[in-house]
Amino acid sequence: MAQPKGYSRVQIILHWVAAALIVLQFVLHEGISDAYDVATQTGVYAFSAPVIGHIAGGALILLLACWRLILRNDRGAPPPPAGEPEMFRKAGHVAHMALYALMIGLPVTGALAWGGQMEAAGEAHEVMKNLLILLVLAHIGAVVVHQRIWKTGLLKRMMRAQD
Repeated sequence: MAQPKGYSRVQIILHWVAAALIVLQFVLHEGISDAYDVATQTGVYAFSAPVIGHIAGGALILLLACWRLILRNDRGAPPPPAGEPEMFRKAGHVAHMALYALMIGLPVTGALAWGGQMEAAGEAHEVMKNLLILLVLAHIGAVVVHQRIWKTGLLKRMMRAQD
């Protein structure tokens, strides 16, 4: 398979939709966190709009992450931009794989914590949430470095499709 020069329109849309859903998950976190605390104390799992939104958002992120991995496997991904130091290329690859793992692992542990009432899964979910925050911040920081310091034009690849 030839390596594509850029991302497809579908890959770009999935990226930005997943990013928006991840932000929404942080916004809705407090509602499900409070409901989970009540549920672990009382055994009553109450569904409210924030709880349903968080569950639906997590399920969508899981589906989108799987779809993105299938597309990445079928179509490939463009090579890292020229001008990116080798050490950062490797770190970027590891970070992207970790982001995919978290986009899959967080909904799974969330479902096990809420639906399966597994406290250990809830604890794992919290740890992974904090890792996701760090990785998202690193991801944004890497984009800034690419745009402002290395001037690789990286952001353009996630804005304009090259089918």
